[in-house]
Amino acid sequence: MNNRYRWMLASVSLMLFVILIAGLKIYDVSAIGPENTSVGFSGINGACHELFGVSMFWYDVTEVLGYLAIAIAVIMAGAGFLQLLKRKSFAKVDREIYALAGLYVALGALYVIFEKIVINYRPVILPDDEGVEASFPSSHTMLSFVIFGSTVMLLSVYMEKSTKRLVMQIVLEILIFLTVFGRLICGVHWFTDILGGVLISICLLSVFGTFLYGDEE
Repeated sequence: MNNRYRWMLASVSLMLFVILIAGLKIYDVSAIGPENTSVGFSGINGACHELFGVSMFWYDVTEVLGYLAIAIAVIMAGAGFLQLLKRKSFAKVDREIYALAGLYVALGALYVIFEKIVINYRPVILPDDEGVEASFPSSHTMLSFVIFGSTVMLLSVYMEKSTKRLVMQIVLEILIFLTVFGRLICGVHWFTDILGGVLISICLLSVFGTFLYGDEE
């Protein structure tokens, strides 16, 4: 895949993400959430929530996977900092490290933005919550998809093609699937929260790929 297709994928996923947000505000909006909170696409969102219910087991699993993603991000950031100390120059730090730093900053900025600009609220109030909480997009989905996904991409740059690299990449891809699937069936998000997290993650990773690979693949 060259940069033309990466930018195209990023643009399409971003467009679908924006359309989804607009739809959540105008299409099939109904107060089906706790404390009469409303959500768009209420038919499919309500049906999915009734189908899966609430599973604290999968909630706990995805919480652990979220912590694992954060740990990987810290390790990657630490590796970049050590590279800077070793080379003693910002100019000599790999462009891949700067691309990763930009990706993490964008991820953090989106988290803050959607905590302040609430699109909809969670379908449940958890025992430790004081009230309804912002739900769109699923931050766990976004966090795990972007961090695990970017690590998969970086392995193809920093490791030679081998069985070890392939196994590591497959494991990370499985973790992405488990987080997305687990977050959906644990019942603390609407279906559209998960979809939004996936769409914006694809956009971020596609843009990241343009800086990581260029047209060298």
